[in-house]
Amino acid sequence: MDPVLQWAQAKQTELIGLLKQMVECESPSGDAQAIGRFADLLAASVDGIGSVRRIDGGAYGPHLLCEFNLPGRRKSGRVLALGHSDTVWPMGTLQSMPWRQSDGRLWGPGVLDMKSGLAFWIFAIRALRELDIPVKPKVALLVVSDEEVGSHSSRQVTEKEARKSGTVLVLEPGTGLQGKLKTARKGVGDYTLKVHGVSSHAGVDFAAGASAINELAAQIANVQTFSDLKKGITVNVGVISGGTRTNVVAAQAEAGIDYRIPRLKDYATIERKFRALKPHDKRCRLELSGELNRPPMERTPAIAHLFRTAKGLAKDLGVNLEESSTGGGSDGNFTAAIGIRTLDGLGGVGEGAHARHESILVDRIADRTALLAKLVAAL
Repeated sequence: MDPVLQWAQAKQTELIGLLKQMVECESPSGDAQAIGRFADLLAASVDGIGSVRRIDGGAYGPHLLCEFNLPGRRKSGRVLALGHSDTVWPMGTLQSMPWRQSDGRLWGPGVLDMKSGLAFWIFAIRALRELDIPVKPKVALLVVSDEEVGSHSSRQVTEKEARKSGTVLVLEPGTGLQGKLKTARKGVGDYTLKVHGVSSHAGVDFAAGASAINELAAQIANVQTFSDLKKGITVNVGVISGGTRTNVVAAQAEAGIDYRIPRLKDYATIERKFRALKPHDKRCRLELSGELNRPPMERTPAIAHLFRTAKGLAKDLGVNLEESSTGGGSDGNFTAAIGIRTLDGLGGVGEGAHARHESILVDRIADRTALLAKLVAAL
């Protein structure tokens, strides 16, 4: 058996214990105190194997940069692992979604997305140290506090640290129960389309009004045609609101719109189409705002080569590793877009991210941890 895999199997119970602590330390996005407690737990878990620096994340709570002490005399370059401490689950979720181990899985809020990835990484670093495996590059871990809500305070930090690195490894969960790695992610953006109409009494003076709701409905029908499934472009109107009372012709209405693009060049097309929207009822006025929040992570030759390296190492562990692309975004979108080779989806193997059945497979803990260690040593 591969010695790193053997080590990971021997340490699996201990790793699960750390992961239990992480899951039970709830850390919802936007709760700076809760994020701070999780940061303290994470810092304690790397005590003795590396140094920790806190970076101000404002109202989101602290970001952490951990730099590790690993075997090997001369260090050249740097590998940066990316993770996030925040989860989508509000404080108190543990009461209805408690940590548990059953049916070959570990369950609980944030266990898949993405506290398992953080626990795997810490034990991968420990494996390299305890097995005295030499590592050529410097190795660091950046854990941000606001990934689930757009990475507004951390994006510049992530890009700054990525530019100091030759490789970025993202500890987000793999795809599906096969744990496929992610070599491409769509870009993610949003628009808010507001319609300003003219109010009037719906019974007494109906014709004097210009309904913002009717105008918005017509605009939505148009916007939905912007999706192009053959090209992988999707546009989704996810939230609508407007009006005040049933007997008032609505003066205001708005829609929240999500769009996903597989290639950066697609952004110009989407932007042009949205900016070209014109009101059907000339008495109404349209107001559009929004941006591309995360650029696409496009599958480059460098990313493909990095995946092939990981696939070869996984084969030594008895795993047939596959790759995937996804419509979801991560902080890996930022690092890939600035030209740093990035491999995503190296965290937990399971299902139910952001859902009540969030869980990871216990029998994929050891091989995933071993893969991380072997990948760092191979770079």
